[in-house]
Amino acid sequence: MRRGALALQQPGRGHDPAALDRALSGADAVINCAGPFATTAAPLIEAALRAGIPYVDVAAEIEANHDTFTHFADRARSAGTVIVPAMAFYGGLGDLLATAAMGDWKNADEVHVAYGLSSWHPTAGTRAAGQVSHDRRAGRRVRYRDGALAYHDAASPTLTWAFPEPMGERSVLGDFTMADAVTIPSHLPIPDVHVYMATEAANDLASAATPAPEPTDGRGRSAQTFLVDVRVRRGSGERRASASGRDIYATTAPLAVEAVHRILTGRTRATGVASAGAVFDARDFLEALSDHLSVEVAP
Repeated sequence: MRRGALALQQPGRGHDPAALDRALSGADAVINCAGPFATTAAPLIEAALRAGIPYVDVAAEIEANHDTFTHFADRARSAGTVIVPAMAFYGGLGDLLATAAMGDWKNADEVHVAYGLSSWHPTAGTRAAGQVSHDRRAGRRVRYRDGALAYHDAASPTLTWAFPEPMGERSVLGDFTMADAVTIPSHLPIPDVHVYMATEAANDLASAATPAPEPTDGRGRSAQTFLVDVRVRRGSGERRASASGRDIYATTAPLAVEAVHRILTGRTRATGVASAGAVFDARDFLEALSDHLSVEVAP
């Protein structure tokens, strides 16, 4: 894995098939943590397919994740391998929670994913990836409605979301679409995906003056805390799942590593391009992260 990262950091090497093949030689799997994923995902997926090994990434870029499902689903399925995009705090965790909340429901009308972050100090990688997505959609906003991604120019509404206690009611921005709008409907028949972000965190992200995160404990985590609240609705019924923890970036690492461990030990439910909730037992996966997350699933 270290060699793969080094290859991508050298100018031009990330698009050199021979260099990537050498980097993955002898590897059992690849975790791509090198964004922007609009640039790095496709070359590394191609290399993983040539090597016959599974691929996992931590992409939060909506368009990059959509591209992975669109361009590699058939080839990965034919190869009998697994490609898991967005195996991260954004995209992977929300999908696992939505899948766990669905339970025995075969479909639902809508899913709501609300992010209660105490703050958001973005890394340089987050800012770079966000700029790529912004440029790809020409500054327009995106949401998932009526079974498809749709671009629009409407302003994000400010709403109040009732998070589980002790967080309680918080101001959030609506239509703050994240990778969940790709991962969740990739396998769950839900036509509308609504995503919300705590206004404090959204303001942090929007400000160029917000510094990168700094470690504040012995595990290298920042002081940031979070609560992700997912509600799935069908008719008059609602099911809910939530996860709380500390430091969204520190949470992404065990998500990706647990995914690869399960793939390599044969604990998967799908081949091809598949999101976290499709390829893994969602409840069991979440329980395995008990050292990093506190999870509640309500009927």
